[in-house]
Amino acid sequence: MNRKELISALAGKTGGSKADADRSLLALIEIISSTLETGGKITLAGFGVFEVRERAARNGRNPKTGQTLKIKATRIPAFRAGTTLKATVNGTLNE
Repeated sequence: MNRKELISALAGKTGGSKADADRSLLALIEIISSTLETGGKITLAGFGVFEVRERAARNGRNPKTGQTLKIKATRIPAFRAGTTLKATVNGTLNE
């Protein structure tokens, strides 16, 4: 599903317009992004957790030349699925 399909599905589910769904989706993305930018995390019970993880500096290798490279430490966005989402995906929600 791409963004356009998601907006259509959201509008259909809520009974609102596609423009309203687009604004809501954009606002959600902005809230998640700004929260993660400041190092915070967002927990949606049953769905999952959006968080920032620290990736340590490490040595890498250029696959073309074989030369060793230093890869600097970085922060990466991550999502950890919640119990309800995992059960839904695995088809075990109502068991």
